[in-house]
Amino acid sequence: MIDAPVAAIDCGTNSVRLLIADSNGHPIERLMRITRLGRGTDASGRLDPEAIERTLAVLREYRAVIDRFGATRVRMTATSAARDAANREDFFEPAEAIIGVRPELLSGQEEGELSFLGATHELDPGDGPFLVVDIGGGSTEFSYGRSELEGTLSCDIGCVRLTERYLRHDPPLPEELVQCLSIVELHLKDVAREIPSVLDARTFVGLAGTVTTAAAVEIGLAEYDRSRIHHFRLTKAAAEDVFRTLATEAFDDRIHNPGLEKERADVIVGGMCILVEIMRYFGFESCLVSDADILDGLVLSLL
Repeated sequence: MIDAPVAAIDCGTNSVRLLIADSNGHPIERLMRITRLGRGTDASGRLDPEAIERTLAVLREYRAVIDRFGATRVRMTATSAARDAANREDFFEPAEAIIGVRPELLSGQEEGELSFLGATHELDPGDGPFLVVDIGGGSTEFSYGRSELEGTLSCDIGCVRLTERYLRHDPPLPEELVQCLSIVELHLKDVAREIPSVLDARTFVGLAGTVTTAAAVEIGLAEYDRSRIHHFRLTKAAAEDVFRTLATEAFDDRIHNPGLEKERADVIVGGMCILVEIMRYFGFESCLVSDADILDGLVLSLL
């Protein structure tokens, strides 16, 4: 069964995603469901039982998809929310029973390595060095290199974590946004100190839902279209415009922006704070949006 498809599942703080690829690594199926596994985990230090059940329901759906495609090798990972949760076994044990493999609790370092591998494997090294940034729900990984990873750092900022900590009003108050941006800037100073060569990056590659959503809103996509999102160049001016629009609208108005999923609308402003502050701090005039990320890295590791 060497030629059988392989499958990768990423159980993140905000979403649970599945990638099935053929034996050459070409994607066959990509699925994403927002389950908010990490809702409230930053404050409580535990995974919420209802969030666990939502996520397990999606894993049952994914198990059926894996069986339908006949994937024989599977990697399933868990990231920031599970790292923070004292009761992660309440999720890991039933997840293993459903999928057949135990979730791998990735460190921030491992998460950054896989994200870099997945995002850069089809890029021209001549466009590097790259700063690959995976903006998640609970953490954001910064990875630097050209054809090989040279440095990575995981920071405890993400769209869910920042929203729950700082963005208490709808829409957020100006002072809440300023505080949020200031917190992100402090973490970016850590990145520049820990990986000094990041200042030499030629191409900023943005991964995950905040970045792809910003691109979809800028384009005005009524339905997600990977062919239009993957490797779209989101300019700094466009990112700032999307940020301004979303940050000044209340939730009930924000959800009407084409390209923004309702399930993501309550945390998108927190994610946009990270995206625009990266472009401001490091002076990037554009972001290369990538739909290839940690899942693609997991698939490549299986092959």
